[in-house]
Amino acid sequence: MDANQETVANPFGMDEDCRQCPALCETRTQVVHGYGDVSADFLVLGEAPGPGADATGIPFTGDEDGRTVLSVLADLGFVDAFDSDEPTVENVFLTGLTRCHTPDRPPSDDEVRNCEGFLTAEVRMINPEVILPVGQRPLEALAYEYTTKRAEDFDVTTDHATTIRGRGFELVPMMAPEEQTDDQRTALLEHLASLLDRDYRQTKGRRNR
Repeated sequence: MDANQETVANPFGMDEDCRQCPALCETRTQVVHGYGDVSADFLVLGEAPGPGADATGIPFTGDEDGRTVLSVLADLGFVDAFDSDEPTVENVFLTGLTRCHTPDRPPSDDEVRNCEGFLTAEVRMINPEVILPVGQRPLEALAYEYTTKRAEDFDVTTDHATTIRGRGFELVPMMAPEEQTDDQRTALLEHLASLLDRDYRQTKGRRNR
């Protein structure tokens, strides 16, 4: 699978008519695959597309909850306009555990499993240095797949704004921004800024891009 360097929307050409979850085909507007810089050092992982992303086709856009995530990235210089439905991004890739909006409920375990291949392919192709799981479920999914600890050993509130060593990259858990206090948001920004200030690429060594 090769990346299309000319586009930031679904740059790996993943199936935009996926029908692995038949019930969601009736309720979704579109499949929402990853968006961003294919050579990014940072990957941000949400749980599922919100109603805004279902309309725009771009993770974390189109509604207030998504924009609060983008506002953090804007403060770090990764996003030019957090309130845009098609933001310009640099050094970050936005994606989710699942690719279809599930109205009025979180995605089921089966739906998450059906989308595992999409996420695994994105992580392998991008090979990020740092992954930011937004919320408990993305944190548990990454912990199960990419750390030596049990998923239940992690808590996004306790682990918020800390670094967890994964297999080949670092995890920086992030509480949903709308749930963060001002102090928790400041702690996250300071922690991520510290990663940008040091040679965080020591996790794997600098790659040829």
